[in-house]
Formats: sequence, C-alpha cells, structure tokens
Amino acid sequence: MKRLLFVQSRAPHGSVNGQEGLDALLAGSAFATCSLLLLEDGVFQLLKAQDTSDSGTKNYSVSYGALPDYGVEDLYCSADHLVSRGLTTDDLVVPVTALDRAGISQLMADHDVILSF
Repeated sequence: MKRLLFVQSRAPHGSVNGQEGLDALLAGSAFATCSLLLLEDGVFQLLKAQDTSDSGTKNYSVSYGALPDYGVEDLYCSADHLVSRGLTTDDLVVPVTALDRAGISQLMADHDVILSF
C-alpha cells in the first residue's frame, strides 16, 4: 500500500489551503496509509482555542481529533518551527511527535508520495 505524507505549511484561515489539506488527508486515508507533517506556520493548524469569529471562517482545528477514526495516527511537526513560534506540543489540539531536521528528512524518505498544502 502506498504511503502518503500530507504536509501543511500555511497558517489556518488565511486561505483555503488548510481546510483543503485536511479534507484531502481524510479522503486519502480511505485508500492509502497517510501521515501528517506540520511545518512553518502550518503548526498553527493545530493550535488550541482558535477564535475565528473575526475572520468569518469555520474553526476546523477540532476536526483533527477525528484523524485516528480515519486510520491516521502518525502526526508530526517540526520541533524548530514550534519553538520559533513560541509553542510546544502541549499547545496543540492533538498529540504530535516533534521532529528535528534529520527526523523530517527520514520521514519524507519513508513515504511514497508527498502532498503539500
């Protein structure tokens, strides 16, 4: 079975990329083994207590909690990108594994297809 890595690198709610990435991940999980990697401002996708009332968009971050129900259990983020944004894994709505650069490189090498959002 193919292994797909979904990479989110953009902040939520500034564009449709975050929601589309999540939708694609959920759909892809029906056909392949899928993992999620959050890089750069993508780490904000999982930030707890997001307030979207001023943006007029839906807070879809809680939907990440359903990923295990879809068989997506491998969630990762860049340790460096968390730290540079003043965050820790405790600030996120779901548990993730923080990886260093070498770990991210290995993760990418372990997947057949990488999809970026």
